Amino acid sequence: MATEQNQNAQDLGLEQADEQAVNAQTEAEQTDLSVEDLQAQITQLQDSLKLEKARTANAVYEAQKSVERIQRDAEKHKETALEKFAKELLDSVDNLERAIQAAGDVESPLLEGVKLTLKSLLTTLEKFGVVEVDMNNGFNADLHQAVGIAPDAKAGEIGTVLQKGYTLSNRLLRPAMVLVGQ
Repeated sequence: MATEQNQNAQDLGLEQADEQAVNAQTEAEQTDLSVEDLQAQITQLQDSLKLEKARTANAVYEAQKSVERIQRDAEKHKETALEKFAKELLDSVDNLERAIQAAGDVESPLLEGVKLTLKSLLTTLEKFGVVEVDMNNGFNADLHQAVGIAPDAKAGEIGTVLQKGYTLSNRLLRPAMVLVGQ
């Protein structure tokens, strides 16, 4: 009986050893498959990461371009609004200059107030880039509008200025209306 028990124990031990060997071989095969599966999954995730990085970079690029475009549009809108506003103020400048001319040589506190108001308005316009068109260098069709002939002026020179011209940030805001020599 002891021998039978020993034999059974040995048989059991052999069976367990065989099962362990089979299990170890199965686990090794599963491990091999798992490593291959994991490597495939890693490769797939790396490809997915590259794609997402490219999408993110493209989105950042598009956002930067949008910000730049919005800034350009805002600047253009600002310039347009400033141009319209400055054109309207030029009428006030013209009226103040006419009032000074109409007063003639008579000095009065009212005339002094008009002169100071004109000076203040012109200073404010200059702060924002509105500058009077140059009249000293002769007629320039880009800056002056000839509306007639000045008989006492030389050819190509400005005889009489009917209305001053102005530029805004080196762009023509209003041409000077002048009489030109023939």
